[in-house]
Amino acid sequence: MTVIASEAAGAEIPREYPRRAAVISWIFFDWAAQPYFTLITTFVFAPYFASFVAPDPARGQALWGFATAAAGLMIALLSPVLGAIADASGRRKPWIAGFGLLLVIGASLMWLGKPGDPSVIPPLLLAYAIASVGVEFATVFNNAMMPTLVPPDRIGRLSGTGWATGYIGGILSLILVLGFLAANPDTGRTLFGLAPLFGLDPVSHQGDRITGPLTGIWFVIFVLPMFLLTPDYPAKRPIREALREGLSGLKRTLGELPKQKSLATFLLANMIYTDGLVSLFAFGGIYAAGTFGWHTIQIGTFGILLAIAGTFGAWLGGKLDDRLGPKRVIAGSLLILLLALGAILLVDKDTILFVKVAPPAPGGALFSGAAERAYLVLGCLIGAAGGPLQAASRSLLTRLAPKDRIAQYFGLFALTGKVTSFIGPLLIGVITTVTASQKAGMALLVVFFVAGLALLTQVRENS
Repeated sequence: MTVIASEAAGAEIPREYPRRAAVISWIFFDWAAQPYFTLITTFVFAPYFASFVAPDPARGQALWGFATAAAGLMIALLSPVLGAIADASGRRKPWIAGFGLLLVIGASLMWLGKPGDPSVIPPLLLAYAIASVGVEFATVFNNAMMPTLVPPDRIGRLSGTGWATGYIGGILSLILVLGFLAANPDTGRTLFGLAPLFGLDPVSHQGDRITGPLTGIWFVIFVLPMFLLTPDYPAKRPIREALREGLSGLKRTLGELPKQKSLATFLLANMIYTDGLVSLFAFGGIYAAGTFGWHTIQIGTFGILLAIAGTFGAWLGGKLDDRLGPKRVIAGSLLILLLALGAILLVDKDTILFVKVAPPAPGGALFSGAAERAYLVLGCLIGAAGGPLQAASRSLLTRLAPKDRIAQYFGLFALTGKVTSFIGPLLIGVITTVTASQKAGMALLVVFFVAGLALLTQVRENS
């Protein structure tokens, strides 16, 4: 890839875009990172923690929310600073490698989370926070590589394809866990009717706990193509000089931001609706565990269905992004999320939208209850809307932000995606604790989606 110096901004930008293999290798970062969100934060480990490690599901949801809040606060404070330093230094891959290592270490330590042992809760939550910081910061610098890979009119498709590929990786990792590793403690068999591989003990939930080390190994294997084949910016200056220049540039950017009305409004909208989305995904599995009494196999199967819906949603959203623009894709996704969330709050194990239904029969077939099937359908709507929302958001940023400071703005993007992300889980944790009701905690998310949508209407894509 040839690079030239921009006379206007002094930044190095690509004259030619890299080969297809480099783009595909970059896309595989989403594949490498997605099992953390699929296995750890949503469908396997988080519900396992709430149901079997914590004293009860409500307190488990609260504790998980507090840990998510702590990690989110650190990410919020440091993301724009690190992005500014990366723009000044030029390189992206060293940052991805360093924070990827934190992801691997933190995720691997989750193996220690034995059921019914309160002494493991503090170190387990610390490991979760470390892994969360690692994966989020690595994503900031991976996102910053996007404008160097494809022309501007293909950014939407690139972003959507990345999200769709990530969902497929999540599906395969869930199938691996449910089909071969995690077994029902009562039957000792996996979803495929097999004894767990490697002699994993169902009674001590080793199949749930193995998701941590598996996530770390998966990341290392599938992130390698990006390091080997995708070109990076060349180094521009030493880290100490980059630190000084980066902080100076960040101060200048923050001073200019109020003059860029659409960009500032979008970052504020992203701050609010991303908080709602992250909280919805983070607590969806925990909520299902408490509402229906689902365990790993039910929640994991639910996750596979959501990921399939998310794959098609992200792929379609990427095509609609290039055709209709990312703002319309974001707005449509938010409307779908609002409708689905509102309906979910009116579903219980024996009611659907205030209508009484027969509860699931004990020991019955998978998802035999009408309320369970309704939850599945609504969850698939959330999955189908969540992918396009996130993909179109990073696509819209590349259209609004100056290209010579793209990592810095992706740092601000991560900031706005995290600065209140600790508030959402924190409020869910507080409301759940005070009311002893998971439903009351989840109802808060409606406010986030409504406010984000209202702000988005003020954004102009071409400003």
